[in-house]
Amino acid sequence: MRALALFSGGLDSMLSIKLITDQGVEVTALHIDTGFGGNKDKSAIMKKRAAMVGADFEIVNIREQFIEEILFDPKYGYGKNFNPCIDCHGNMFRIAKELLPKYGASFIITGEVIGQRPMSQRADAIKNVTRLAGDEEGGLILRPMSAKLMEPTIPEKKGWVDREKLLGISGRNREVQLRLAKEYEFEEYESPGGGCLLTDGAFEQKLRDAVAYEKKFEVADIDVLKAGRHLRLPEGAKLVIGRNQEDNETINKIQNDKYLFAKAADIPGPVCLISKGATDADKQLAAKLILTYTKTPKDQYAGVFVGEEKINTAPFETKAVARNYFVVK
Repeated sequence: MRALALFSGGLDSMLSIKLITDQGVEVTALHIDTGFGGNKDKSAIMKKRAAMVGADFEIVNIREQFIEEILFDPKYGYGKNFNPCIDCHGNMFRIAKELLPKYGASFIITGEVIGQRPMSQRADAIKNVTRLAGDEEGGLILRPMSAKLMEPTIPEKKGWVDREKLLGISGRNREVQLRLAKEYEFEEYESPGGGCLLTDGAFEQKLRDAVAYEKKFEVADIDVLKAGRHLRLPEGAKLVIGRNQEDNETINKIQNDKYLFAKAADIPGPVCLISKGATDADKQLAAKLILTYTKTPKDQYAGVFVGEEKINTAPFETKAVARNYFVVK
């Protein structure tokens, strides 16, 4: 017997898998990658955490499908920011359900706890998630953390799992989870919330700005949003300025045809991106801003490469000028 688990790397998803693997059921932990799960690649640590609870680990990339079908037109709307939580969860379950035959699995498990999150884990929201997944009749989705507070599912009815060994947790108090983590000797795990960038107010500002100015938001645009200071210049160009060495390395790896790389020519400074169709005026301004984030003296001219074009200019007196163009205020 095998189950598929929706896996965030968080404590609830780890515990839900542990409750099932301890009953002799094999589990494949699926991390559904929407592209908005965080700024850093956590695949290695998630694989480690899945192994800690006895599960295999797989990543399912749905970035394009999520943008095209979910992000901008959620049936159940958004949470506080740009997070379509109910539609997102329902979509993940639907995809997992479609993957059951591929992995030879019979049911799906998740770490959801009734009442833990204000939008997607209310009792009525869980029903909507299940409906979106197309499982309202099948009962193939088992939530081990709150199972005793819910109607028995097919895995319980058919004896694939013992309902008495499942839990009946509700609400935001994590006392039971922390106690179990100590008993199982889990050394580290993701904090509650899963780190979804769409719940972050600053990220929302950058996303809304991109949508307002781009003809079409695409998968390649996600990585651009995750790095650097974002500035919108007077004639419409976007400028992304690296904040530190890690940022510079991240920006250097970005592959997006909408942007040109920009950098001071002969002195250390940030790695930057600027919209490929930037006007000459925006390029000139971008060059001055880029130099302002170097140690170039305010009255000294220096070269800045914007793509293959070299612009000679001087920096502004202070970085305060840049704040006039920040996307995140």
